[in-house]
Amino acid sequence: MNVTELFGSNVFNDDAMKNLLPKEVYKSLKRTIEEGVPLDTSIASVVANAMKDWAVSKGATHYTHWFQPLTNLTAEKHDSFIEPSGDKVIMQLTGKSLIVGEPDASSFPSGGTRATDSARGYTAWDPTSPAFVKEGTLYIPTVFVSYTGETLDKKAPLLKSMTALDTQAKRLLKLFGIECRKVSTTVGPEQEYFLIDEEEYLKRKDLILTGRTLFGAPPSRGQELEDHYFGALKTRISEFMRDLDETLWKYGIFAKTKHNEVAPAQHELAPVFTTTNIAVDDNQLTMELMKKVAKKHGLACLLHEKPFDGVNGSGKHNNWSLSTDGGLNLLDPGETPENNLLFMLVLACVISAVDKYQGVLRASVASAGNDHRLGANEAPPAIISVYLGDQLGAIVDSIVLGRQYVPKKAVPGSIGVPESPIFPIDTTDRNRTSPFAFTGNKFEFRMLGSQASVADPNIVLNTIAAQAFADAVDSLADAKDFPKACKAYTEKLLKAHYRIIFNYNGYGPDWEPEAERRGLLNNKTTADAVPEYFKRENIDVFVKQGVYTEKEVIARANIALEIYCKVINVEALTMAEMAKQNIYPSVNGYVAELCATVAAKKAVSDKIACAADTALIEQLSRMNDAMMSAVKKLETDLSEMPSGEIPASQKMAHVIVPDMEEVRRCADGMEKLCSADYWPFPTYTELMYSVK
Repeated sequence: MNVTELFGSNVFNDDAMKNLLPKEVYKSLKRTIEEGVPLDTSIASVVANAMKDWAVSKGATHYTHWFQPLTNLTAEKHDSFIEPSGDKVIMQLTGKSLIVGEPDASSFPSGGTRATDSARGYTAWDPTSPAFVKEGTLYIPTVFVSYTGETLDKKAPLLKSMTALDTQAKRLLKLFGIECRKVSTTVGPEQEYFLIDEEEYLKRKDLILTGRTLFGAPPSRGQELEDHYFGALKTRISEFMRDLDETLWKYGIFAKTKHNEVAPAQHELAPVFTTTNIAVDDNQLTMELMKKVAKKHGLACLLHEKPFDGVNGSGKHNNWSLSTDGGLNLLDPGETPENNLLFMLVLACVISAVDKYQGVLRASVASAGNDHRLGANEAPPAIISVYLGDQLGAIVDSIVLGRQYVPKKAVPGSIGVPESPIFPIDTTDRNRTSPFAFTGNKFEFRMLGSQASVADPNIVLNTIAAQAFADAVDSLADAKDFPKACKAYTEKLLKAHYRIIFNYNGYGPDWEPEAERRGLLNNKTTADAVPEYFKRENIDVFVKQGVYTEKEVIARANIALEIYCKVINVEALTMAEMAKQNIYPSVNGYVAELCATVAAKKAVSDKIACAADTALIEQLSRMNDAMMSAVKKLETDLSEMPSGEIPASQKMAHVIVPDMEEVRRCADGMEKLCSADYWPFPTYTELMYSVK
């Protein structure tokens, strides 16, 4: 296998465009992609024909406008290239068909932005994200809007947020005498996931319907031996990962790192950084391909944030940075960050944005699945804070607290053995407990759930950073002594938003009360987090930066709460079914066998000991009865849901979820007591340790 030839072979990338498009058409399209110049629609037919010829040469017979509705998934409608020509057909893709499509929008979430009877929607080509061929179809990345112009997807607002940040960052750079064509955000979203045997997966209704185990007692061995993290790959896992790498490389996805994660059966894939828009597309495609490749190997890929209780869940670390087209990284501190006016101002702006809009940033990663993970001593807490590390932390402390700053330089390290190489020790450590940590020349936003779209948090990050840059420019544009004014403004921001900086253990018991003292938000559930979108200051920032209309902000909040309620409802109904149809009769079956055993023993002799049997019969009968009582309460509470997204989500979070936890407590207790021959589902041991 020649990786360099394989990489991007299924993508209509720059090489393909350069080879297949006329020179002037290629230059025009590149200006649109690289400089944001409006698309010249007169070239569409030429591009479409070249794209079609290339796709057909790859075995494609159809094309689809590939878009990202408000479901965290992707959507596609396939049309063939064939057009009638007398009694024959020709293969054709017109410029109009490339630029715009018209899928039915009636069944996608809209959050009230359109009436139920209004079905017309449009998909519009996004030339900044390359088309690709998959399974005989040309996939054309697009945005998705309603007939009346409201965005119905995640890509359109993401592109708008990137434009907003580009606009405001260039205004900021001009104050420093720096001119550039474009400032882009780049993202490298690490992806965690679980792999289990498909045969075991198919025996669990909860995994099939909800993506997580609603029942399951902890195995005798979990992750406490800390032997799975970075451990040797099992044969089937290694074969899957190799196949996945090769598959992703064909689609131009920069799959770089792969390893075992902390929990048994848990793994991670990390890509190289790329432009945010493309990174979002790549991650959506990665999640889809993970599941397909897993199936080829007799495995099931679980992307839920918490498929197994009691062990680490899965997240998606969002490494976010911003750079000019000339290669200047605005988050690179340089050798002496304390003297780097531009870096310190950008840093202060980002810190202020994260503090000011902490509520909506937390809301952007809220989901039913992520609620199980955040704050569970395996992921950042639900409280937003910023980690700067030793060096930057000391600089900021010196500014805010009036301390003297003593520069810290990187020093060589060694283990003290002559044969060991000398290695550089960084000026700061990493903090895995922080939700928003500075890691050298970027920020790592660690709160994302593993199955979520990367678009939502990056829309928020780009938008709030753009607003912070705009505020800085408005304050500094007329300064007579710019360096002095810039330093003063930076100091003002850092002092005003110092509360958001926390350079210590976010898992520690002291952090939550300390955060409350600082006035930081602690929205632990989706029901509590998402209403932040309704606050006037959060609506205004999206509107000011041209990312959302007020109607679109409210719609997305309503959709998030509606999806949350639906997810919990499906889980609750599935749990009740499994408890009544599987667990209750199975436990009764085992109890009946125990009763028959006691009767048989007594028939032989009253002197045969039956105390243990009798005690177990009584205990299981009590627990089974308690489980059914808990199920009844769960079903009653489900039947009495209030109307409206906010009241319904509050009841789901604070009544239904605790009801479900009680049903599970009873069932999991019985699993430890019941005979393995009677227990109706594969156990955690069978699920997490069956792949060899």
